Amino acid sequence: MTLRRAAIVSPIRTAVGKFGGSLAALNAGDLGAVILKALMERTKIDPARVDDVVFSQGYANGEAPAVGRWAWLAAGLPIEVPGYQLDRRCGSGLQAIVNAAQMIQTGMSDVVVAGGVESMSNVEYYTTEGRRGARAGGMMLHDRLTRGRLMSQPIERFGVISGMIETAENLARDYQITRQASDAYAVRSHQRAAAAWKNGLFDDELVEVPVPQRKGEPVMFKHDEGYRSDATLESLGALKAIEAKTIPGAVVTAGNASQQNDAAAACLVVAEDKLDELGLTPIAYFHSAAAAGCEPSRMGIGPVPAVERLFGRTGLKWKDIDVVELNEAFAPQVLAVLKGWGWSDTDSRHDILNVNGSGISLGHPIGATGGRILANLTRELVRRDAKYGLETMCIGGGQGVAAVFERAA
Repeated sequence: MTLRRAAIVSPIRTAVGKFGGSLAALNAGDLGAVILKALMERTKIDPARVDDVVFSQGYANGEAPAVGRWAWLAAGLPIEVPGYQLDRRCGSGLQAIVNAAQMIQTGMSDVVVAGGVESMSNVEYYTTEGRRGARAGGMMLHDRLTRGRLMSQPIERFGVISGMIETAENLARDYQITRQASDAYAVRSHQRAAAAWKNGLFDDELVEVPVPQRKGEPVMFKHDEGYRSDATLESLGALKAIEAKTIPGAVVTAGNASQQNDAAAACLVVAEDKLDELGLTPIAYFHSAAAAGCEPSRMGIGPVPAVERLFGRTGLKWKDIDVVELNEAFAPQVLAVLKGWGWSDTDSRHDILNVNGSGISLGHPIGATGGRILANLTRELVRRDAKYGLETMCIGGGQGVAAVFERAA
């Protein structure tokens, strides 16, 4: 069977909201509906031509199950179009795009919406004790955000890993990553995000979100809330390491780690032979992808085996890659990955890495991150008249995922 090419059309995103910030008034399902409605309006495609909706969410809940389907219906779109939800933790958004591309390549579908959403501000508390009832006393309520990080791997096999910060500290120790190097990298991320905003580099990919108010008309949300244009080595260096009391020489701070965020992102993935019929112009094509596992206690190193596997299967090499987007879970994690890739501190490839900021500055709304990155990566390929862009990220529980996209000619 000959595989069809999967075209990426109109990757868009909302601005990224802070935890408890401007987007906290919208739950994940409603935020997903906003991006889906905007995608249909921007592409002008007949929504009935969509074969499926693949949406990712890292912190799902019962208020909007199968969020791809739920958000599609909430957007007032045709009930005949199905949808589902997937979770590969931090890699969920990219995995949704990969899944959609595979559906196109194999002929299962002609047009698929791929994307993701996260409302970390509205992640619920839950109990595992309520179904059978309690004879007396109270019940434990778990915060799904913190509990999900603790339970990312079976404790029976791997012991207790307190969370993702611990895994980043492990990499800092393994790869001799210093606090100063971590802060310097974080400053660069914030500066690049601020410069991108100043130069209008996000304008084309952004969708405004109407945020309901208690009184009056909705307020339009259209600007990333998390980046710090005034970040300096001095200001970040003044922050205390989060695990300072439990980990000697800890380096991870609130200033050099990714944020908890709210956002949504989506695109069309379309069979190449259907583009003309549908009047669609692609910005890129899906080229290839791979995922790999690693030790959960060193989950941040996941992009190293994932990219190695991807290159091994495709024959691509670093010299073929024009733009790299490595999601910034933590600054020491990024720096460890770069060492794992064999990049030196003075490597010229730093100039093509996260050129407009990433998770530390722009945020990491888990299910939406893959789509947020794709929206900017593909436009950066166009701006540079470049060919191949690499998107990769580490994943809680010990995984990495990577994909290559090729600019449409």
